[in-house]
Formats: sequence, C-alpha cells, structure tokens
Amino acid sequence: MGKVLERIDEPLCAWLAAQHMFFVATAPSGDAGHVNCSPKGKDSFRVLGPDAVAYLDLLGSGIETVAHVQQNGRIVLMFCAFDGPPRIVRLHGRGEVLRPGTPDFVAVAAAFDCVLPVVRAIVRVQVARVSDSCGFGVPLYRFVGEREELTNWAAKKDAAAVATYLRDKNVRSIDGLPGLDGA
Repeated sequence: MGKVLERIDEPLCAWLAAQHMFFVATAPSGDAGHVNCSPKGKDSFRVLGPDAVAYLDLLGSGIETVAHVQQNGRIVLMFCAFDGPPRIVRLHGRGEVLRPGTPDFVAVAAAFDCVLPVVRAIVRVQVARVSDSCGFGVPLYRFVGEREELTNWAAKKDAAAVATYLRDKNVRSIDGLPGLDGA
C-alpha cells in the first residue's frame, strides 16, 4: 500500500509530468480559518530537483493558497492517476511565494515553457516528504483538454484592468490574511 519515498527520482518525475491535474492544500496557522484545496493544471507544474518543485499560481477570484503559504509555508501537492494504473502521490513541504519581477521568480520561470499573462506568482516548494499510495478508490476519467477561459478573459484586458482585478479580489484571503498587493 502506501510508502514514503526518499526523493523525487526520474521515474516519479516522469509520472508527475504525465498527470493532467493536481491539487494544492494549505491552511492558516491555529485553529481558526479555512482549509483550502485548489485544483491546478498540468502545464503549471515543474520538478526543479529531487526535493524541490514549483507551480504557476494563476489569477483567480481568491488568494487563499498564497496567503497561507506567506503566513506559515505549509503546503501539500497531491497527484492522482485518473487514467492508467491507480496511484496517488503527495508532496509535503514548505512553500514560498515568488512574485513577478523578482530574481527568484525570473530564475524559476525559466523552468516553464511559457509564463502566461495570468500568472500572479510562482509557488516554489521545498519538499520534505514524498509519499505514494495505491489510489484504488480514485475513479477513471478521460482527459478532454485544457480550458481556455482564463487566458481568453485576460487577453481581453489590459494591464491596468488585471491590476484592478488583483486589488479587488487578491489583496486579502477570506480569513483576512494578506494576499497580493495587485501592483
């Protein structure tokens, strides 16, 4: 059944890259606040090394993951095989939010084929625990394609409109934690 792996090796790296979707979970410190779980698309994830990964944090109507990571760094990424042999992999670690224009953002963005105009940050994770479990209960799904609504929406906006959206939707989390400044 489940096992803990020493690191992200080449076969696991290839398996992670083949998954069409993954999930990110975070929570604020303490007993109060909301636990957050967000779905992410395949092309937004990269393995940076045997104990480091990153994903593009895309524009959205909430800022929970960024706010939680900025507050306490705790994060887990979960990948499920929706086709092929059943498998679940979790990457537990400490995240950091890299903002556009910073040297770290620029360096990590080079790992991606492209950085979409809807990227509001990159979340880099220092992986502390890699676990693998059966996934026998995960249903089979057929991948149809990537959604284009977000990039189409952004293509109709200028930089000022996107900045306004960030200020309106991404400055504070639902628990009142700091998000992004929208600048």
